[in-house]
Amino acid sequence: MRRKNRIPPAPLPQREGVDPVRVRLPPDGPWGTVREYLVQRLSGAEAGVVDGMFTAGQVVAADGRAVAPDAEYVPGLYVWFHRELPPEVPVPFPLGVVYRDEHIVVADKPHFLATTPRGSHVTETALARLRRDLDIPALGAAHRLDRLTAGLVLFTVRPEERGAYQTLFARRRVRKEYEAIAPYDPTLALPRTVRSRIVKERGVLAAYEVEGEPNAVSGVELIDHRDGLGRYRLLPATGQTHQLRVHMNALGLPLLGDPLYPVVTDAVPAGDFRRPLQLLARSLEFTDPVTGTEHRFRSTGVLEAWSSYADWAGQ
Repeated sequence: MRRKNRIPPAPLPQREGVDPVRVRLPPDGPWGTVREYLVQRLSGAEAGVVDGMFTAGQVVAADGRAVAPDAEYVPGLYVWFHRELPPEVPVPFPLGVVYRDEHIVVADKPHFLATTPRGSHVTETALARLRRDLDIPALGAAHRLDRLTAGLVLFTVRPEERGAYQTLFARRRVRKEYEAIAPYDPTLALPRTVRSRIVKERGVLAAYEVEGEPNAVSGVELIDHRDGLGRYRLLPATGQTHQLRVHMNALGLPLLGDPLYPVVTDAVPAGDFRRPLQLLARSLEFTDPVTGTEHRFRSTGVLEAWSSYADWAGQ
């Protein structure tokens, strides 16, 4: 049996709740030095930026010592560093904590706040904020919620327990309920279960449905309606990317504020927090895999297009 390579602990502390970047040098390649590899790996940065990191001693090995610019390339070597990040526009909405114990944290995430660092959203993410605010550097996400979706997200306190909670979601042992605001169609018979096969390609913003065995199942119920709008309860039995948004759009009920469905619209400028997507992860229910406790959590979030459509629309 092949022995699994053990990853050394990070020798650098977090910065603003964000872990240092960890890079393992590939087993073979044309590079003569660690610097040469990082210049190619960090293709978005100029060579001078990488050189500056080495000069400042910001690239370190597992023992915490700075790696020299001319250090020989060693296959399998781990190095760590912090990348200088551009300023991010703060998301001006509170990140609530609805529950916390020694194992988990359940947060009530606002619209526009990413769950975990990704792309241009790094320090302005729920994970980074909670690590800073709660002083829990080891906090990790058990699952993800889209940046544009508000509501409940489960985080784990102890890294060694994270897998147990992630397995709950992978095995569909978490009962999730969402709320959404979309057009009302009196001719559409509800409740119903929508089943389809959804494909999400890397680099393509919108997912889409194709023929084939269903991999996405969603329950759709109408809670109330008025003035041409419906308030819906959505019950996903699976967890495909954008599943609820795709299924509601397929029913002819695209969610208010959705920039991808039915058509992809131009990206809004950073700092434009108008007309948030009207989708809220309202509740989570599961049996705690560590303590055996039956958990039932509920978001206190409000979908503004229902409570005050004029305010949501900026009228």
